[in-house]
Amino acid sequence: MEERYSKAETLALRRKHIGPSCKVFFAKDPLKIVRAQGQYMFDEKGEKYLDCINNVAHVGHSHPYVIKAATKQMELLNTNSRFLHDNLVQYAQRLTATLPEKLSVCYFVNSGSEANDLALRLARQYHGHQDVITLENAYHGHVTSLIDISPYKFNQLGKDSKKEFVHVAPSPDIYRGKYREDHPDPASAYAEEVKKIIEETQKNGRKIAAFIAESMQSCGGQVIPPVGYFQKVAEYVRAVGGVFIADEVQVGFGRVGKHFWAFQLQGEDFVPDIVTMGKPIGNGHPMSCVVTTREIAESFGASGLEYFNTFGGNPVSCAIGLAVLDVIEKEDLQGNATRVGNYLLELLDEQKEKHPLVGDIRGVGLFVGVDLVKDQQKRTPATAEALHLIYKLKEQQILLSADGPHRNILKFKPPMCFTMEDAKHVVETIDALLTEMEEATGMKTENNASTNAQCKTKTTEGSSQAEGANESIGHMNGAACRQENGLYSKKCSLSSKRIRT
Repeated sequence: MEERYSKAETLALRRKHIGPSCKVFFAKDPLKIVRAQGQYMFDEKGEKYLDCINNVAHVGHSHPYVIKAATKQMELLNTNSRFLHDNLVQYAQRLTATLPEKLSVCYFVNSGSEANDLALRLARQYHGHQDVITLENAYHGHVTSLIDISPYKFNQLGKDSKKEFVHVAPSPDIYRGKYREDHPDPASAYAEEVKKIIEETQKNGRKIAAFIAESMQSCGGQVIPPVGYFQKVAEYVRAVGGVFIADEVQVGFGRVGKHFWAFQLQGEDFVPDIVTMGKPIGNGHPMSCVVTTREIAESFGASGLEYFNTFGGNPVSCAIGLAVLDVIEKEDLQGNATRVGNYLLELLDEQKEKHPLVGDIRGVGLFVGVDLVKDQQKRTPATAEALHLIYKLKEQQILLSADGPHRNILKFKPPMCFTMEDAKHVVETIDALLTEMEEATGMKTENNASTNAQCKTKTTEGSSQAEGANESIGHMNGAACRQENGLYSKKCSLSSKRIRT
């Protein structure tokens, strides 16, 4: 395929005409991608890259069934939802059939940010309350209302950036958080933190409109809440007139395997009041949705304001949405997420036993995080090492990203057609690169020498968290990442309960 511009010309034009805050992957040497198919992306030279990043191309890049559905509908009609059309109601019916019965009313919009913004409007209209409880490191979208409730973003703006109506609860992270895997009941302990926030806001005369959380935190570091946490939080929030918003923008549509929605990992006894969805819903086509109860929808309608979205729920978008649901079912992509996800986790668990740089493996289905550490005992984030590793993987034509509050979590969220062969290839490559990095720094030698001494050392949760947060990150030159501390041995590691699909 002949390109209009060379890569250098494309980059120069981007720098000239595109806002500087719009970043690219691999900024030191960005990729120019010209086509994609399935779980592969191709650059302008025809080089093939394995895509472990794109949870947007949910059923695979350029899926022929989705393309055919879009093209067929485009040839007939595309207009707004003020006209009757079967695609809209058929898609709403199919979508709500995947959810608990009480979640039955849809509002179609165009992006995850639009969906979460509308969810806040619904929540605030419901009982007239304004305040929102969010989680540490949360990210819910780029519009102003969502930057306000996204610590992942507003913390970058300075210490006074948090608004008075926003309250931040600890992330329910059992590896790095306040209550860890050795706690007898981390779900209740983290929920109690939310309860304390509610009590404090009430003392100050404020009222909670909503608690919002990703069903599994993505930008926050691939965090899977302990089972029972959402139920308890929902109980406390509803008791004061608030609602529970489950953000499924990153993790919905079968990515977790046996469940279609990630919030269902909490158990059948938990049902959110509002669910938002986006990214994978259209396999790359811009569409999203808010689903809620009849009661909340009628309260929103009672405001007297009509809600209209020019492109939300248009016939082409709904045709694409229906096609995505068809492919998930016909190609058993949920089953694939379970089989390949469990295999990927098994392979990565082996790396944890082998490599001192690997502190934690966590995930469900095809949503997996690898927490890289400089010190397994203190869990010191290996930020520079994570950055080095993803660039080395790119050289091996594997696309992976690093995220989390310390940017040390390797994030797996590939297209759902990802195979066992893909998983094996990626992990074998990571294994070789970690070995190279550890040998270059003497990390394994230090680990073996200090095993006995480290087994006698016990670090408190609070001090380890503080040291991890305050660890200065040196620049990595080649493979030369610096190891500063001893490491925790296998026998000293605490076992954590992991959800398996």
